[in-house]
Amino acid sequence: MSKKVLLTSVCRPMGPKYGDAPSVGYELLYRQVTRAQGIFSPRTVNIQFSIEYIAENLDAPTVVLQYPSQREFIRELKKGYDYVGISFLMAIFHKVKEMVALIRQYAPNTKIVLGGYGTVLNDEVLKPHADFICREEGVGFMRRLLGEPEIPMPYKHPLIVSWLKVFGWKVSGTGKIFAGLGCPNGCDFCCTSHFFKRKHIKLLPDGKDIYAVAERYLDMDPSLVFLIIDEDFLLNKKRAMQFREAVMQSGKTLSIFAFSSIKALSQYTVEEILEMGIDGFWIGYEGTRSNYAKQQGRPIEEILTEFREHGITILTSMIVGFDYQTPEVVAQEFDGLMKLKPALGQYLIYGPPPGTPFYERVMRENLMHEKYVQDPTLMYRRADGFTTMMKHPTLSPQEIEGLQQWCFEQDFQRLGPSIFRVLESRFLGYQKLKNSPNPFLRQKAEVYARDLRAAFPVFLAGRLLGPNPAVRRWIGDLEQRLHEALGRPALAQRFQSVLVVGAALWTGLTLKLDLFQHPKLIRTTYRLPSKSWKAFDLWEELPQKFSLPDFTIRVDLQHAKKQVWLRLEGALSSAHVEDLAQRIHDSLARSKSRLVLDLNKLHCDKVDDLQPLAEKLAVYRSRIRLVLPKLQAAHPELILLASIFQHYNG
Repeated sequence: MSKKVLLTSVCRPMGPKYGDAPSVGYELLYRQVTRAQGIFSPRTVNIQFSIEYIAENLDAPTVVLQYPSQREFIRELKKGYDYVGISFLMAIFHKVKEMVALIRQYAPNTKIVLGGYGTVLNDEVLKPHADFICREEGVGFMRRLLGEPEIPMPYKHPLIVSWLKVFGWKVSGTGKIFAGLGCPNGCDFCCTSHFFKRKHIKLLPDGKDIYAVAERYLDMDPSLVFLIIDEDFLLNKKRAMQFREAVMQSGKTLSIFAFSSIKALSQYTVEEILEMGIDGFWIGYEGTRSNYAKQQGRPIEEILTEFREHGITILTSMIVGFDYQTPEVVAQEFDGLMKLKPALGQYLIYGPPPGTPFYERVMRENLMHEKYVQDPTLMYRRADGFTTMMKHPTLSPQEIEGLQQWCFEQDFQRLGPSIFRVLESRFLGYQKLKNSPNPFLRQKAEVYARDLRAAFPVFLAGRLLGPNPAVRRWIGDLEQRLHEALGRPALAQRFQSVLVVGAALWTGLTLKLDLFQHPKLIRTTYRLPSKSWKAFDLWEELPQKFSLPDFTIRVDLQHAKKQVWLRLEGALSSAHVEDLAQRIHDSLARSKSRLVLDLNKLHCDKVDDLQPLAEKLAVYRSRIRLVLPKLQAAHPELILLASIFQHYNG
């Protein structure tokens, strides 16, 4: 009998108000990167996507909880599970201990699995709270634990979308692409690099695999942008250039944010990077004398200037608290970074996560402040990059933390809100690329222009509410330049500008009163049968049971939406249409699922008769949506289907 699994994040509420460290919360931007920008901070909830990824790739019935309350967690425990897995970071280990106590009270026979980067803590610390500890790639670990057979990479990739909001309004959806784990660069402070022993695990082995995931997202919603999650995505040039080739063959203009190092970026021209669709990077600036291997290559000043001029958004991360730093050195490094005008900036304190060379050095040389040696739980709780834990040759903890706060505040006061810095970079890119001889780059310029026009309504709020007169003037000047180049805003946009000011003021009030600052529970079931979501095996067996030389069926069980996405690719002979239609009909009859029938890659010119498909599936038309190629109007068989079934609109 199959085991039943519950995977969960820690419980809400979280944040400094609840005794957590300063940056602990649900949002990387608002709590950390743009923490000084107040109402201007973009907002997006970051779920524990790793547990969704693992759940997608198990055979066992699995439920995933994102940020349950303790009451919701207890209610779920009472449903009965063989295993409960908790993903956590070191700074929220105290919340894990609270959850473990609840598991032992309400589900005493359930085995507890701890995973995530919080497991850098040693067995002596973790074993009292766990039956199993995962310190490796999670899919393989969980399948072994459950007695399920090993499966090869690439694994099944879940489609996970987060929504970016400005002043409470959705401005873009981001599809997460999980390309790899670990990093070979091995910076002494880097938990993620040393967690995987400086090895890179390619979850998506080649560039075509990465593009295939992007294409699935675009089928679902063509307006999505992407985040490629891989510690140094461009370091493997062969894979990156395979991806570029796949993007260019598609003819589509993507918008991708990725993580990369100066070492990796130095292998490419800016044109090659834009042709991949990448128009945003997180780059480690660290410090001018930090001398990490990843910083070798072209001068960072040259790269950041060139990228900004081509419309590429840059998020730079700087470290405060290196041994060589004094207040004057920090100010010099910060001033140099400000001259490069990054769109976003992160400033964290040099800290020693367990398992890293820096931690070993700190413990070996007795550099940890005594209160953290005496009370390690205090060290765990404050391990978020905003507390000084080690002794510095010249600076006190208060001085280091004061310098960090100064960096965040000065970043905002000097350069203004990041949302406008991004727009300025996009405008520079539009001007640079609009007359390029490269048609792909001209197309990118058109996308920049479209996005800039859509952003016109946000400028009034910036001109009225920006942090100081100089920034407000700069926002007004940028607005004027955009209007001169791209046209004046329409009447509807001018009206919308007033609404945006109201939304900005409302955002300020909700922040002041701490209203609506916590996400609701997200509960997703995987292979857990219900009336409307069952018989998963019927769909998963379809590709094997209907196999033809020039034809492929791809099945996505989209558990969060409780729908099946069925892609028909290649040439389908008329002789096989009726058999396929019958199999889909039977699966719909037994499963009660909603179906998205994707015909975008069906070679319609080689299909004479889709009538059986229409006839067999018509009875389920209320549960079926179609994805049709752009040339549908030119093909009578597709016109027939479009007349019966509704088009998929997300």
